[in-house]
Amino acid sequence: MLAALSIRDIVLIERLDLTFQPGLTVLTGETGAGKSILLDAFTLALGGRGDGSLVRQGTTQGQVTAEFDLVPAHPALAVLEDAGIEADGPLVLRRVQYADGRTRAFINDQAVSAQILRTLGRRLVEIHGQHDDRALVDPASHRALLDAYGGLQTLAAEVATRFSVWRSLRREAAGEEARLNEAAKEADFIRHAVEELRALGPEPGEEERLADRRAEMMRYEKIATDLAEAQDAIGGSASPIPGLAAAVRRLERRAGEAEALVRPAVEAIDQALNALEQARIHLDAALADADYDPRELERIEERLFALRAAGRKYACSVDYLPNVVARFAEQLDALDHGAERLKVLEAQAGEAERAFRAEAAVLSQHRREAATALDAAVNAELGPLKLERARFITEIQSDEVDGQSDGYDRIEFWVRTNPGTRPGPMMKVASGGELARFLLALKVVLADKGSAPTLVFDEIDTGVGGAVADAIGARLARLGRNVQVVAVTHAPQVAARALNHFRIAKEPVADRDQVATRVASLAPETRREEIARMLSGAEVTSEARAAADRLLKSAAAS
Repeated sequence: MLAALSIRDIVLIERLDLTFQPGLTVLTGETGAGKSILLDAFTLALGGRGDGSLVRQGTTQGQVTAEFDLVPAHPALAVLEDAGIEADGPLVLRRVQYADGRTRAFINDQAVSAQILRTLGRRLVEIHGQHDDRALVDPASHRALLDAYGGLQTLAAEVATRFSVWRSLRREAAGEEARLNEAAKEADFIRHAVEELRALGPEPGEEERLADRRAEMMRYEKIATDLAEAQDAIGGSASPIPGLAAAVRRLERRAGEAEALVRPAVEAIDQALNALEQARIHLDAALADADYDPRELERIEERLFALRAAGRKYACSVDYLPNVVARFAEQLDALDHGAERLKVLEAQAGEAERAFRAEAAVLSQHRREAATALDAAVNAELGPLKLERARFITEIQSDEVDGQSDGYDRIEFWVRTNPGTRPGPMMKVASGGELARFLLALKVVLADKGSAPTLVFDEIDTGVGGAVADAIGARLARLGRNVQVVAVTHAPQVAARALNHFRIAKEPVADRDQVATRVASLAPETRREEIARMLSGAEVTSEARAAADRLLKSAAAS
């Protein structure tokens, strides 16, 4: 509930601090005293539209702070959790309005957007008035209110779950059918692609490995060529070894004739032959270790060519070819086995649809029963509110062909203001005063079902008096037993039934040519005087005081 409201520099309000209690609280005062200003300021704190004209003249900014006490599991806590805001202790909403039109919003001193503040405000407070468009007149809320009145929230949640399952299976079956149709269009191409790519057998990272190996072998190819040329020079057709060997043999035959002359040459040639043999051995070993195989290089180049050709053909990188195989194989599987899977999915979707429709039909029937009870209860409240010839009607239009997550039913609150007239949506048919009284009757019947913990009624007793005003006061008081009610009123019959009473007045500011709105909490004696003023006008008479006493005693006794 609303625990406190603080206002600084808003229009005529310079400084105002109010504390609120449970039950019915009324705000009274003469026309123009500032009751609307106070409500405008409160609405600003709840996320309402800002306006630079709200800032008190001569200041650069105004501020409104509203403090709330929340019960455990209050719907507002979910909003706080989604926004990442701590929810320990009182909940404090603060709105700063600048004179240039800018605003800033805070929840528990954490800066937030106006949208978050507005979403939270709707969970905390409902404001009703003759021209209200923020609460029960919104048809989107009527179905939830009827479900709350009939205790149908659990059944409605089950219907929503069954619809979600049906929709999910229906979407899955449609997707499977689309994949099946797509695969069927290109079946021959896909089969050929799978066969070709599986025969090719591309592996992830294969292109890079082959390219590295090819570069390595091409480097060894150059080295091996040079080694082979050196080997051929030593041991090939142009080798000097046969000629040197023949020369040694001839010289050795002459050694006996001139040993000293021939022997040094023979030994030098023998050393040269040995060195050439050692060089040949090293060259043979180097060629063996060069890791160059022309056939392997050829195989690598052929493999790279095949892989890269496949990549161009299927418009992808070589590394992605395994994914292409998998995708085509999946499409083939969808083609080969999709019909069976589609049949299973369609059967499951059909079963889910039947379960949803059966549950939705039960919910629809319960809603009609709840609507009958709601209509009777609201209509029973209309007579004392001077709407005895009017009728409240819960209009239910069911579409069993195209169900939704909330079932078959579109629900809207309608009214008929006079016999013989055509009923229609409450917001369109009822006049301002009638609408306010319809809303009051509806809220009294709904009590704390689907209601915000704080309800504000802005002059819903305008244009009525006597017994009707007393009936309005009685219903506001009854409503205050379940939720906190704040009412701006001009009716003494309403004010007399309040548990808490604030008087709003416009007073001059000392030493300044200005006026300011003041709000006072009234004690019993001053409260009687205020009700007497409401009865008699500017001059409070003894008769008015006596009438005020009677109203207060009557309200206390009821």
